[in-house]
Amino acid sequence: MRLLWLPLFFFFVAYPLLAAEARVAVASNFSQVARELAARFEARSGHQVRISSASSGKLYAQIRHGAPFHLFLSADAEHPRRLVKAGLARPQNRRTYAIGRLVFWAPDHPGDAEVCRARLRNLDRLAVANPRTAPYGAAAVETLKALGRDPGQLRLVVGENIAQAYAFTASGAVEGGLVAAAQIQGRDLPGCRWPVPERLHHPIEQQAVLLEQGEDNPAAEGFFRFLFSEPARTLIQAAGYRLP
Repeated sequence: MRLLWLPLFFFFVAYPLLAAEARVAVASNFSQVARELAARFEARSGHQVRISSASSGKLYAQIRHGAPFHLFLSADAEHPRRLVKAGLARPQNRRTYAIGRLVFWAPDHPGDAEVCRARLRNLDRLAVANPRTAPYGAAAVETLKALGRDPGQLRLVVGENIAQAYAFTASGAVEGGLVAAAQIQGRDLPGCRWPVPERLHHPIEQQAVLLEQGEDNPAAEGFFRFLFSEPARTLIQAAGYRLP
């Protein structure tokens, strides 16, 4: 009878040794959702996921300079594509996990979507993410140009990433901000909001790429697969993203 318990005993002793840790670089717009996904993945797998968030451009630069990340969840497709081209990831390990959506939010200006759209056409001080490093910032500049507004003629308050653009807007430092839909989805916030039509900017195609140094890491490989599972897709959609 005791011999029957031996395999189980050794399994539970060895289990902590089998658990691994994945270091995941996540674009700022997706950081909250990534943490929720990580918590669910950890609960079912026993692995650990460590999230680091910043703008996609900044994270890309860190990876190119040797940062020890296993997985990169970018806010665009270009940075993951560059990592594959540089030999830091395999082509088959790059996939689109979400389509981002841009929203204009004016906390101090109540009204419906059309009122909010008119506000964007007439305001002078606007918060955006850095268009050089943040895909949501690039989409914001494209949107302004499509609406006939010259970004150079506006008093833009530029955040390092979309999280800072949201913070500037929420603080009242600006009249409004072009932020990620996921940042205000389902929240009872003051003012008005206008979902920016996707035709006004290039698609915000958010891609994940399993980096070469994460290929032998069971936590990184497992989290990459989990990202495209039905439970994960449901959570991503509920957070305000469109599924690919």
